Amino acid sequence: MLSLGRLSWEVRVSLAAAAVLCSMVISRSLRDYFDQPTLVKLFRVQFLLFVNCLMSIGSRYIWKRTVSNPQTFCPLPCNASKCFTAWKITVSLFLFLAHSSFFTLLALVSEEPHIFSLVSYTCLGMYIFLIFSLLVLGLLEQAQKLVPFSRAAPSHNRHVLKLLLALLFTVTCTVLGLHNASQPPLIKQVEIPVHKLPQSFHNLRMVLLADIHLGPTVGRTKLEMVVKMVNELNPDIIVIVGDLTDSQVVNLRKATEPLRQLMPKLGTYFVTGNHDYYSVDVTNWFKHLQMLKIRPLHNEHVKIYSPSGNKDWFCLAGVDDIEAEMLRYPGHGMDLKKALDGCSTKDAVVLLAHQPRAAKRALQSRPDISLILSGHTHGGQIFPLAIAAYFLNPYFEGLYKAGENSLVYVTPGTIYYGIPMRLGSRAEITEIILKTG
Repeated sequence: MLSLGRLSWEVRVSLAAAAVLCSMVISRSLRDYFDQPTLVKLFRVQFLLFVNCLMSIGSRYIWKRTVSNPQTFCPLPCNASKCFTAWKITVSLFLFLAHSSFFTLLALVSEEPHIFSLVSYTCLGMYIFLIFSLLVLGLLEQAQKLVPFSRAAPSHNRHVLKLLLALLFTVTCTVLGLHNASQPPLIKQVEIPVHKLPQSFHNLRMVLLADIHLGPTVGRTKLEMVVKMVNELNPDIIVIVGDLTDSQVVNLRKATEPLRQLMPKLGTYFVTGNHDYYSVDVTNWFKHLQMLKIRPLHNEHVKIYSPSGNKDWFCLAGVDDIEAEMLRYPGHGMDLKKALDGCSTKDAVVLLAHQPRAAKRALQSRPDISLILSGHTHGGQIFPLAIAAYFLNPYFEGLYKAGENSLVYVTPGTIYYGIPMRLGSRAEITEIILKTG
């Protein structure tokens, strides 16, 4: 039998990740033995361990490419041994901070972001840029070897050049990403024709928010800025399509206070996103949001009556996030039939569904839905993660015609998740002007 000691380090870590993944699957069947909060907390810890197992493979790759030779990073005339030791300590600290980022969700969430959370998540963003650039440069080097008669530089010089280019790319992307994310969200006005919308709702103004992600790197100050910008738009109605929070009410009660200042004429409505379930506290969040005058739509709908005072109305519905099913969260999970019970095919229907995959599923069941509003993708948030986000979602960002009379709008999100950067995307507050279609 092959012993674990003879397996490569990468294979052993992959086996560990697979073991954690198997434990996640097994723990889902233990709901008869443990209460739901315990099971979801266990899931969060398992998820963090799984992510860090995968990251450790990338970290080893970074270590091999950056700390493989005492002469690799000594561009200045100094003692080579001391220079190499300082570089190893720097890389070690960087990797430690990147790995620590996700664990701040368990201990360092409060009214405003903790400095350790901001630093560790910034390192996580740099980690992504660095490993991407090292991989691309490595592939280009291998491709060069396939070119006949190519003249390669000496191995040492080539290694130093690759490292310097990767570091330059990482630092440049980090500075641009941090600057872009620090800017206020872009206010984007979109006119959307809604099939079967009564004439009295023509030019109704709806503000769409999503993916605020109150948690380790987003706090009260940023939310106050968003609320002020929204109120200046003087909307008729506000909808928040998921991922409002990444922690429990007890940690973020003060951070959410600005939401009390929202003043739409026809109300503020909320549906859950996947991260709202990761918080392990959905029931308490629903109660807290109601105290803030925000109506959760838990697989249900409301009739929005015309502000003109007549009896015209349209159906505003909301469904739970589809990942509630994966977590087996009691009483939760996307139930479109329940949400639209009472909304006939003759009515204009606006559906709130956090994930674009849920939007696609909804239209397959009810192609008569006029408009679906989603978030989740963040517009990729940072390159190169945008590549995965683009291919994993049926709708990525912006307005899509999804049927003969159906439209889907996907917002890139109001702030950001975790990593305090945006690169190749821009945070957005969407002002939707409803038009009769």
